[in-house]
Amino acid sequence: MVTYTPKERLARALTGKPVDRMPAVSFTQTGTVEQMEAAGAFWPEANDNAETMAKLAEAGHTVVGFEAVRVPFDISAEAEFFGCDIKAGTKEQQPSVSSHCVKDMSDVERLKNFDITQGRVATICKAIKILADKYGKELPIMASMLGPFSLAQHMNGDDWFMAIMTDEEFATALMDLATEFNIAYAKKMAENGADTMVIIDPTASAMLIGDAYYEKYVVPAHRKIVDAMHEMNVPVVIHICGDTTMSLELMESSGVDAISVDQSVDIATAKSKVNKAMIIGNLDPVAVLWKGTPDTIRGVSQKAIDAGVDLLAPGCGIVSKTPSANLQAMVESAKNRKY
Repeated sequence: MVTYTPKERLARALTGKPVDRMPAVSFTQTGTVEQMEAAGAFWPEANDNAETMAKLAEAGHTVVGFEAVRVPFDISAEAEFFGCDIKAGTKEQQPSVSSHCVKDMSDVERLKNFDITQGRVATICKAIKILADKYGKELPIMASMLGPFSLAQHMNGDDWFMAIMTDEEFATALMDLATEFNIAYAKKMAENGADTMVIIDPTASAMLIGDAYYEKYVVPAHRKIVDAMHEMNVPVVIHICGDTTMSLELMESSGVDAISVDQSVDIATAKSKVNKAMIIGNLDPVAVLWKGTPDTIRGVSQKAIDAGVDLLAPGCGIVSKTPSANLQAMVESAKNRKY
């Protein structure tokens, strides 16, 4: 059996090609306090400074053993880019959106001439370049971004859920703006060395907005991002929180290479719902990874593997207080899955 580098292994796994064993990676945020202390790179600086961000991302590999490096650690940089206020994070808590920047069509028009080289998104791209220069030949360089539907919701606030039903012109315009930004941002990250793209789009859940609105607004936007990434030979993973079981076919229809599911989704059922997309998941980040033990994590990991999960991973972002030993147990379980 051929042995692959971590970079080769993940790229092949995400595109359905044979590999020697399961990659050991996390597609959702990887930062923890123990890693911060080991690396001397702490939130909130690791969210705002490229060198510190890269240093903490590196700790996911050197401390925990993940076979990839991944940035960023939060999902607020995109909304901040457009002018939303951000509640500063702490050593244990990520920053979050505290105000919105779009009320009507005039705001959409005002924000169209954006410059992707500005703001914290540019910092994230710089961190990717640092990581790619150091690890790009051996490790996957994983980038993630907030997806267009959730970005639109951050920009418009809770009014967004009514807008998609009552104001098609405005909703379409804001989705077009968010999607155009996502494509430009994703391309810039790929140009800087990212070879795997993760779209985190939590409020795009069909369980929340219904299949009809998901198909109308979300699928076309995701498809445009996927197409742009595939043109650059970058596979795409989509993660949406909650029980996405009944909408997995819709999610796959955008052309994504893999779908990350959370702990509320049954792996075997998820596998039966898709044709080609890899199913990633789905260890509970709180009850299992944070509050469990290495032994319980090995047991839960084996159950997910036995159920047919293609890539073992957390079901959502890793809690900052999660012990490294627990994450290492998940890594060990993935590495032990031979093909």
